[in-house]
Amino acid sequence: MAELKTRPTDASVEAFIDAVEHPGRREDARALDALLREVTGKAPQMWGPSIVGYGRYTYVNSTKKPADWPVIGFSPRKANMTLYIMPGFSERPDLMARIGKAKTSVSCLYFNRLSDLDPAALRELCAWSVATMRERYSTA
Repeated sequence: MAELKTRPTDASVEAFIDAVEHPGRREDARALDALLREVTGKAPQMWGPSIVGYGRYTYVNSTKKPADWPVIGFSPRKANMTLYIMPGFSERPDLMARIGKAKTSVSCLYFNRLSDLDPAALRELCAWSVATMRERYSTA
């Protein structure tokens, strides 16, 4: 069985964000970094080559082996910004109704620009996500 490729690395978060090609996406990445540092109280760490993660929890993956993942994180991808909200969105329809112009999958919030999102709803969603993960899992 293949090992999980997305693991914490020693790569520089600042260098990664500085290297984001699109200036608007780079500034949004800096703003998200500041928000997530504040919400989590944790310094960011690169997970694989493209995910900036905060904190860590362990879960049992589909192969029945323990695996680590960030409590919350983001990735400034070319197509859009991706924010990883690990508890998902179904428990917070109130926040999703206010969040603004975004799409979701199971635990990913996709958006083009931070300015497309309601800042208060975004902060509340991130804080709820972190608190929920801390309640459900032993986190670092």
